[in-house]
Amino acid sequence: MTGVITPFRQFVLKVHSRCDLACNHCYVYEHADQSWRGRPKVISLHTVERVASRIAEHVKQHDLEQIDVVLHGGEPLLAGHERLAAISTALRTALDGLCRLGLHLQTNGVRLDDRFCEVFAEHGIRVGVSLDGDRAANDRHRLFASGRSSHDQAVRAVERLRNRPELYAGLLCTVDVANDPIAVYEALRDLRPPRIDFLLPYATWDNPPDRPSETAYADWLIAIFERWQADGRPTSVRLFESIIRTGRGEPSLTEAVGLEPSTMIVIDTDGSYELVDSLKVAYDGAPATGHDVFHHALDEVGSHPGVLARQGGVETLSATCQECPIVASCGGGLYTHRFRAGSFDHPSVFCADLFKLVSHINDQTKISPHTVSFSSLDSLAAGFGGAAEIELLANAQRSLRRALLAALRPKTPDRVWDMFTRLDQHHRDALEAVLAHPYVRVWAVECLQADGETTYLANVAAAAMIRAGQDVTLPVAVAGGAVYLPTVGTLRGVDGETVTLVAQQGRVTVMREGAPEWHAVRTVTCGDFSLVLEDADPYRDSHQWPAAGTLSDDEAAAWQDAFERAWLLIEKEYPQYADGLRSGLTTLTPLASAGHDVSSAARHAFGAVAMARPADPAMLAMLLIHEFQHVKLGAVFDLLDLYDRSHTGLYHAPWREDLRPLEGLLQGTYAHIGVTDFWRTRRHAVEGAARDKAEEEFARWCGHTVAATETLLASRALTSVGERFVARMRETVTSWQHDA
Repeated sequence: MTGVITPFRQFVLKVHSRCDLACNHCYVYEHADQSWRGRPKVISLHTVERVASRIAEHVKQHDLEQIDVVLHGGEPLLAGHERLAAISTALRTALDGLCRLGLHLQTNGVRLDDRFCEVFAEHGIRVGVSLDGDRAANDRHRLFASGRSSHDQAVRAVERLRNRPELYAGLLCTVDVANDPIAVYEALRDLRPPRIDFLLPYATWDNPPDRPSETAYADWLIAIFERWQADGRPTSVRLFESIIRTGRGEPSLTEAVGLEPSTMIVIDTDGSYELVDSLKVAYDGAPATGHDVFHHALDEVGSHPGVLARQGGVETLSATCQECPIVASCGGGLYTHRFRAGSFDHPSVFCADLFKLVSHINDQTKISPHTVSFSSLDSLAAGFGGAAEIELLANAQRSLRRALLAALRPKTPDRVWDMFTRLDQHHRDALEAVLAHPYVRVWAVECLQADGETTYLANVAAAAMIRAGQDVTLPVAVAGGAVYLPTVGTLRGVDGETVTLVAQQGRVTVMREGAPEWHAVRTVTCGDFSLVLEDADPYRDSHQWPAAGTLSDDEAAAWQDAFERAWLLIEKEYPQYADGLRSGLTTLTPLASAGHDVSSAARHAFGAVAMARPADPAMLAMLLIHEFQHVKLGAVFDLLDLYDRSHTGLYHAPWREDLRPLEGLLQGTYAHIGVTDFWRTRRHAVEGAARDKAEEEFARWCGHTVAATETLLASRALTSVGERFVARMRETVTSWQHDA
């Protein structure tokens, strides 16, 4: 039995079951489980000895080097100086020589005096104080039964602990979105705690939290996170640091997030073992195990279903959670928060908040923990991928762009960087829209690789300011006699390498003599779907063929007509690609005509496809599908290692004469799934010679693509994920081989 038990390492020991405050958000007294009424007010020393004996037994069985015991309540200080000293002595005596014992105590602080501090110092007890912020915030819930404030006494307790820093463990704050987040944060920060714990209120789907907006709790915590970051992280904030750690693949510091198995058990004043204390909000008896220290060893309670449910990792989460791209960080949230109608097989009642908070912190800390579930991976590998899968790729690209921006920070003028900071705080959507322009990343990569100048960042910042409706005056870069502002437009007829841009009330010009011409960015549209028709970006010439020059009005009109007809065709005949294209394709770049249909996707230009305008709108539809396959796979490469990148082998691609490296073959094969599917469907939409051509093209590309997947699988250079990916590619195309 011992071999299958995950040992307990943290023990919450209830030393008193009553409290001297009447906090109306307390999970012990104010919710469904009222078992405290039948429990002894204070734990007996006989019970403490049995507790100590059981813990010592458990430590020996599992050869544990460190365990922690938290003295809790109710209010533990109600147990008194002598009883707390005796409890500590019993625990240390039983565990002496067996393991390291960390003793902790969590209190509301109102009874903390110098004598308690002496006891804590003698027994090595570290103390945390529950405090919800400034007086207004704290008095919203933490009051005496008479309605009197507890704030001054709690703060005095903290001041005592600050004079004994070896005792001061930190502050615990329950989130209430009715409070001012910055006022709460500043009040806690100014008490100089070693750590702050922010706890989401204990709620369930059956008893949901007060929620003024869908992500009110995320927004409240994000405001604090931003200020904490700006302050230089003056203290540890366990929730934020746990999200950052899980984003790096490290274990969480709290059970509130992350996938680590819970190793905590609660022992009440009567010696009964209970599950996580917060379960008292779910239903009467929810924390009960039916086990106690007098009759049951800890290994027996370790096999309780309620314990195992909090130790099974992602497999024990709801189907929704298992498919979530941030599940490795979120972990489904606190177990209690998942309860609904007798079951915990649900996402957290704070699901939307956790998703927004985790995503925001990952973005801000330049971490890209964008995990891909197997179902999402399989959908992409099949050659498709809907809006959800492409959005996952797009989110990962956003993190990569922010990482590139951060890498450029040392060479960026403070004025420009300050502008980015303000935009990020107040106009993030406008900033993200500009950063997402495909050729911004192309420029950033080239700049870093060549150790180039960062003057162009001012153009990016100015574009975001204009999109946000803000006035701006800023020195910007000139290229080819033009000032280009990504996603916004171009000033043409400008001399020099840099000029001062002036944008006021929507009018854009430069601070100089003369009148440069302003040209708004071109677009092509069909219904509510719009793409940038990129004929001006100085960094767009990153494709296999040269970019076309500035389009005439007639040429732009021809592109509009061709795109509209091509997109209508995609929506009608190729709807399996439409949602993905809508979610990820942002830019269409004209290439110089080479007398035949040419197209391209650039490795670092996520969201862009380039092509010479074909005469046939159906061919334009095919090229959009084909090149966006390259865009998708490039984004997958940014997330996952599908092959051994040190592999140098070259392979035959059926559609080329030269041998290809593995990445090139994989890219070509994946793109030709789209080509094969295009002709497979096209056969049934045309007649006569056009149908014969479609049949011929389908047979050719289907055979080529199947053969290429076989070559890839035989290469022995794919990772296990890569093998799964290519096997799914092959499955898709082989299923079409006998398609009539």
